[in-house]
Amino acid sequence: MGRRLRGADLAASAGISVQQVRNYVDLGVLPPVRRTPSGYRVFTDEHVRALTVARHLAEGHGWTRTREMMAAVHRGDPAAALASLDAGHAELDRERADIRRVLDAFATVLAGPAVAPTRRRDVRIGEVAALIGVRTSQLRVWETRGLLRPTRQPVTGYRVYDEAEVRAAQVVALLRRGSYPFDIVQAVLDELRSTGSPQRVRAELARREQELQRRSLHRLRGSAALYAYLADRGLT
Repeated sequence: MGRRLRGADLAASAGISVQQVRNYVDLGVLPPVRRTPSGYRVFTDEHVRALTVARHLAEGHGWTRTREMMAAVHRGDPAAALASLDAGHAELDRERADIRRVLDAFATVLAGPAVAPTRRRDVRIGEVAALIGVRTSQLRVWETRGLLRPTRQPVTGYRVYDEAEVRAAQVVALLRRGSYPFDIVQAVLDELRSTGSPQRVRAELARREQELQRRSLHRLRGSAALYAYLADRGLT
């Protein structure tokens, strides 16, 4: 059994409150505890170990998923714990794939032709269609999907596009010709509208990719800690 610890001792070793320790027991993050005849909780090295594993898992997977995994382990259901772990890794893989797809889309945008400058500040839908080589009906479809945001002339109600929306229309046309799905096109446009510069967007996405790698390493360390904990409990 090893050492017998008070809740205050366990809390102090992890830099958390005694109430958090109690919450972790109630949520299943820590194994069940015995009580003394007078009702005090008795903690052991097993709880120290569980808390260490939980903190490693939380660094990579967050506390919500960590609670799921640790509770599953402590109720003797390693399959549920591993399923939750796999779901976390799958989410990270999808996020990484999305970043790469958007980065590839921006490479397409940067390599594409520039739009010829317009003579007027605002241009109508027919002129935009001619500039980028699509039908006006296609521009309306993209507007319906929320990709384009033309304004309307007060009197006539005609759609008009300013320079930014002409550029957005070109980006949509370029990416759709490259068979990029609408969700990626939307992501590219959102990033462009927030920064105004494809180069800045690429730099930001590269930074996110590096952050994703850091998170992946944290998850790997958490997964290794969980495996060792399962082995210690004879659940592998």
